[in-house]
Amino acid sequence: MTSTLTRNAFRSLRPRPPAAAWLACAAALLLPAASRVCRAADGAFIDIAASVQPKMVKIYGAGGLQGLEAYQSGFLISPTGHVLTVWSYVLDTDNVVVTLDDGRKYQASLVGADPRREIAVLKIDADSLPHFRLSDGVEPAVGDRVLAFSNLFGVAAGDEDASVLHGVVSAQTQLAARRGAFETPYDGPVYVVDAMTNNPGSAGGALTDRRGNLVGILGKELRNALNNTWLNYAIPAGELVTPVDDILAGKTLPRKIDDSIKKPAEPWTLARVGVRLVPDVLSRTPPFIDAVTPDSPAARARLQPDDLILFVNNSVVTSCASVVETLSLIDHIDPVRLTVQRGQQLADVVLETKQ
Repeated sequence: MTSTLTRNAFRSLRPRPPAAAWLACAAALLLPAASRVCRAADGAFIDIAASVQPKMVKIYGAGGLQGLEAYQSGFLISPTGHVLTVWSYVLDTDNVVVTLDDGRKYQASLVGADPRREIAVLKIDADSLPHFRLSDGVEPAVGDRVLAFSNLFGVAAGDEDASVLHGVVSAQTQLAARRGAFETPYDGPVYVVDAMTNNPGSAGGALTDRRGNLVGILGKELRNALNNTWLNYAIPAGELVTPVDDILAGKTLPRKIDDSIKKPAEPWTLARVGVRLVPDVLSRTPPFIDAVTPDSPAARARLQPDDLILFVNNSVVTSCASVVETLSLIDHIDPVRLTVQRGQQLADVVLETKQ
């Protein structure tokens, strides 16, 4: 027994075969090279992030109550100060502030919004700004690396850089999701990414490829009601070109009523809709629903008190008066599409008169 153990012990001390020795030497030689490659890759990502940061903005507006964050992200899409972001309650105020990468702050005005894609365009009084061109957006393949830029958790307030997350495109799919009892307005292609982009403040941020080319806009918070998991997604840049062009062309601006417009003989009214709005005591009272009439079009569409009306047939409505004016242009036999905000949810409903 002793001799066997001794032989085994000496066998373990024999020199390695030449092949194993060469492998060990090769690994030792390759480690510094691999380290240099990693450092070069890190440096490339740092350079790309530095080129994207001047195009990013931080947006501050309404919120701050009941857990509603008063901030979100956006990015510049023109040299003259047009900002693309998501449509949300944060923009539901006259005091929206946009902070550039260098810390400059500007009062922003709402140019328009697209309720279907839940995007909005803001305008600040500035020029010669670095920006993304939506028409130059790229389409990554599944497995491609991407970078997500946003002001997640509101950590940047001045000239601090936007946060950057690194991930890959996990899937390209159609967004089929629901928020609460309502279907989400957007029903189109999205990129699903494995980076945790579904954080407060991230919505409206930019998703780029590893060269800094725009891929899409980070979507709003969306959670799977069945398993309570969050979906990290971005709307492709190609899906944004046409709606942004429409917004810039003024197709979603609030409609003004003048004497030259012929109104229908029997238009929609608040009574026909079946809602009473809050008392119109200000020059621009937000159009919150105060009460819903039973068995009315509003009741059948499941509208509720405290819902805020944002759009009537794609026209932005910013006050109780503008809701009444916009409805007065629509014949009562035609359906009316409303976009309403309920808490943090945005939903489309269609109202029709009972036949």
